[in-house]
Amino acid sequence: MIPLHDDNPTEITPYVTLGLIVLCTLVFFAELAAGPGQERMVYSLGLIPSVLFGHRELAPALALVPPVMTLVTSMFLHGGWMHLIGNMLYLWIFGNNVEDAMGHGRFTLFYLLCGLAAAMAQALSHPDSDLPMIGASGAISGVLGAYVLLYPHARVLVMIPIGFLLQTVSLRAVWVLGFWFLMQVLSSALEKGQGGGVAFGAHIGGFVAGLLLVPLFKQRHVRLLQPPHPDDGRDAW
Repeated sequence: MIPLHDDNPTEITPYVTLGLIVLCTLVFFAELAAGPGQERMVYSLGLIPSVLFGHRELAPALALVPPVMTLVTSMFLHGGWMHLIGNMLYLWIFGNNVEDAMGHGRFTLFYLLCGLAAAMAQALSHPDSDLPMIGASGAISGVLGAYVLLYPHARVLVMIPIGFLLQTVSLRAVWVLGFWFLMQVLSSALEKGQGGGVAFGAHIGGFVAGLLLVPLFKQRHVRLLQPPHPDDGRDAW
């Protein structure tokens, strides 16, 4: 299920959301420009749980920042084009409305806190892992958690592969994001303690952080669990 866009307009220009997309993209181009040094960049700025918790130490040439700073720097690195595009697509579709509900400053802090919570959730689930964790998906998972509490009835156009065909359908956000979260939980359970691959623990931790933090960061006039738009006469899905 791939989201394409929602029908949820915004009242403000999402400068922070746009800025995060631009920043992540520029950092990714810097990774590509590094050529053979890209792996070194990932190990230097990615979050390595065993290093964060003091079980291991990086070689001096790789220790560009203190281990605790990699909780932040890791959010802006990506492992490939699909990793970047997938994350930025979700951020663009859902981030602008959450920024609209919080305002620019609060949304910035909210995004970073969700990213930190996601990184810690993943690190604590694999504290001895020597593999660097990178990507904005943990912070973006927090945005998804906020969105589902703010706009559960917003319509999201999604693409669903059915065999060799691609079908588009409009679903309510609560179903789209609820299904996404369920898949993260199931995937994490099937991971069987392996430290590599997708950081499902970060996705779960970020989403839960978003659910918990959105009441504190939304503007006072913004309601949680906003009802369907009166003009939306479509089915309950």
